[in-house]
Amino acid sequence: MRVNTRELQEGCIVSEDIYSLTNRPIVTKKSILTKELIHILNVFLIEEVAVEKLMVNGSVFFPEEYISDERETKEAPSENNDCLEDMFLIGVQKYKREFKNWQSGLPIDISKIRSIMLPLVEKSEANPSDLFSLHHLSNNDEYLFQHSVAVGLLSAFIGKKLKYNKGDVLQLALCGCLSDAGMAKVKPSILFKNSTLTFQEFEEIKRHPVYSYKMVQNISLLKETAKIGIFQHHERLDGSGYPLGEQNNKISTFAKIIAVADTFHAMTSNRLYRKKQSPFKVLEMMLQDMFGKYDIAAMHAIGSGFMTFSIGSTVKLSDGQIAEIMFLEEKTPTRPLVKIIKTGEILHLEKHRQLYIEEVLK
Repeated sequence: MRVNTRELQEGCIVSEDIYSLTNRPIVTKKSILTKELIHILNVFLIEEVAVEKLMVNGSVFFPEEYISDERETKEAPSENNDCLEDMFLIGVQKYKREFKNWQSGLPIDISKIRSIMLPLVEKSEANPSDLFSLHHLSNNDEYLFQHSVAVGLLSAFIGKKLKYNKGDVLQLALCGCLSDAGMAKVKPSILFKNSTLTFQEFEEIKRHPVYSYKMVQNISLLKETAKIGIFQHHERLDGSGYPLGEQNNKISTFAKIIAVADTFHAMTSNRLYRKKQSPFKVLEMMLQDMFGKYDIAAMHAIGSGFMTFSIGSTVKLSDGQIAEIMFLEEKTPTRPLVKIIKTGEILHLEKHRQLYIEEVLK
């Protein structure tokens, strides 16, 4: 949907790169508009912008005036929308409502969590490449709720790649989504604090796996392995995690999967004190800099998701150059052979370690 710039609101999602008189966009596709970005568009005299129909908070954007072709309508996206992005935003808002219920003392309604996650898991299985683009939607205000739904989806993806049966894949989706449910028991003054946490406040945050476990321990529809996965999802293979500092085989397989999904999404998302990083860069960091903390099979499973970006995909490199993927190797999916669009130069990113893929453009 194309709208006049004066109609834009904070939280709108840009659906096309926005250019001025430069070769590089001044605002990139999938950016979440802030007051500062809208000001930049006005400074550059941008008159109209293409945006998604859903805003980042899941509400439908209805401008008073809009520019549209005949195929576009002002109808709200439905539950059966073909777009994983829209389904995700709607699901996040449903999860947010459940989270607020838990804050008020209500128990977890597992049937509602299942109704949120099952359609998303099925949609992401049909469109796996879309799953690795959801991090673009992250913003500080909605992060806590986006993170829970995304961790559930990524956990299910890993489980499917590791040949888990359909029932266990759904269990992974549920326990991945509920792994941070215990955050509802943390004081809001700590949970939504906009400055650095004190040591005591961080210790309270670190108790959330215990709170989460207590919230799910009597839910009969969750397997015991799923409940233990929730309790242990912040444990690390080298013993550096919490709440008990368990190591290696003392950590359940479900917990190892959720740990990878949790860290991967957190590092690829915008946070209060850290900007989002490329999924390609994050996976390399987890495999190299954080070696020994995470399960290798789970990391290779999430890495297989990059293989869904087929030969011919257009990507942006870390130095700003636009390239086309020429060849992908299963052992190093984050470092394919690429051709620089502008010069025609062929680069094997495995041999050019200073470069990495910043994002997939199309």
